[in-house]
Amino acid sequence: MQIYGLVGKSGTGKSYQAMNVSKDKNIDYIIDDGLLISGSSILAGKSAKRQATKVGAIKTALFTEEAQRDAVIGEIRSQKPDSILILGTSVGMIRKITERLKLPEITGIINIEDVATGEEIEAAIKQRKELGKHVIPVPAIQLKKHFSGYLLDPLSIFKGWGGKHTALEKSVVRPTFSYLGNFIISDKVITDIINCIATQTEGLAAVSRVMVINSDGGITIQVVAIFDYGCKVIEVAKAFQKNIADMVALMTAFNVISVNIEVKGLK
Repeated sequence: MQIYGLVGKSGTGKSYQAMNVSKDKNIDYIIDDGLLISGSSILAGKSAKRQATKVGAIKTALFTEEAQRDAVIGEIRSQKPDSILILGTSVGMIRKITERLKLPEITGIINIEDVATGEEIEAAIKQRKELGKHVIPVPAIQLKKHFSGYLLDPLSIFKGWGGKHTALEKSVVRPTFSYLGNFIISDKVITDIINCIATQTEGLAAVSRVMVINSDGGITIQVVAIFDYGCKVIEVAKAFQKNIADMVALMTAFNVISVNIEVKGLK
């Protein structure tokens, strides 16, 4: 197994460039900020960008938590990759990660200056400092359950020449430890969204109760409703359920794990 390191100071665009580097060197696996990534999927780990403090983020990126470390080690042994690209702010950091994950010696080190222009690095630093944005080298849809409630922006990069282009999709997030602060969406907002949907749902008389259960992977919504007498209750409930899942996910950035509708009665 060959181990490559991509080294650059925080905010210089390592995650942005990671997929380009891995493609150029035929590397199928990336370790970035506590995550093991292959292609467009997160295979194992915990993202440092979800931690509440910068210290917590550093510990996560270095795999200091035993459960996280063991999960990634197990997945690497299962996948048996030929090569892995590890992202870090220094060669020392990459060495610590290889030691924690029981990986072979480093094959080669790539500096961010070798793969990005000065203008690109400067732009990345500006995005980090002024907007608090971080890039994760996987599609936004893959991050939904890992970053429920976070602002995710898909970012498609097209690379190629001679009419042949490859789309490399990345995603932008704003982590909780950003100095710009974070945002909180109260349960009342979700209740208001559901009540608004209810007024537009034919066959639904009223919503009597909404409960929101939060977890790391997203939210579960329980709705107690009263339906119009004579309506096709099952059909109306299914349509209401789907509209809630779609609109709450769209308007709040939460990953909606499930929506459960309880029929309280008919009116």
